Amino acid sequence: MGATKTDFFTEKQNKLATIAKALGHPARIAIIEYLLKVNDCICGDIVNELPLAQPTVSQHLKELKNAGLIKGNIEGNSICYCIDENAFEDLNAFFTKVISIVKKQKCC
Repeated sequence: MGATKTDFFTEKQNKLATIAKALGHPARIAIIEYLLKVNDCICGDIVNELPLAQPTVSQHLKELKNAGLIKGNIEGNSICYCIDENAFEDLNAFFTKVISIVKKQKCC
């Protein structure tokens, strides 16, 4: 079996790309904003906050969890979700580096 295109990039580059892709939908941004506001919640609460059906919200939660942006714990019949700070620390480090370099550039 041949190499996939992602094999040509570093683990860090692939991880940041996965995070960026997960953030590429406004519903996922809304979910993250809600989790930041309430500091934890269950899926039902998120469904009540968004104009989306429960299966759609669940799919967005799955994408966010797979990207490492949120984590979830099963409590009874519900799953409690919260922000996973590690992925956001990676994003912060990347954008801090980008901004510091861009500020020094004298291009266009």
